[in-house]
Amino acid sequence: MEAKAIARYIPSSPRKMRLVVDMIRGKRVDEALTTLHFAPQHASEDAEKALRSAVANIMNKNEDERLEPEEIYVKEAFVDQGPTLKRIQPAPMGRAYRVRKRSCHVTIVVSTYN
Repeated sequence: MEAKAIARYIPSSPRKMRLVVDMIRGKRVDEALTTLHFAPQHASEDAEKALRSAVANIMNKNEDERLEPEEIYVKEAFVDQGPTLKRIQPAPMGRAYRVRKRSCHVTIVVSTYN
């Protein structure tokens, strides 16, 4: 059985988020949550939130039988680029530099061992 969660419009660059998501791909859920909780990166908070949502989705999908976190693993985890906000920053000699504030979408798919 599978369940997925998508966190959209996270104000972090996709490159930084991919570093965090790569740490949990293929791991058991309890190991992945521990890894994300104690990771020093700021992006790990948003990834942990998406993982907890995916676990809640798989628990709610199968209400009649109880699933333990040891039986669930991260099947897929990937990051897509979201919209980029273009901003202007003052620069020397009356010029302006363009600042690109990137965002990303995180998709996490969890599954049971079968």
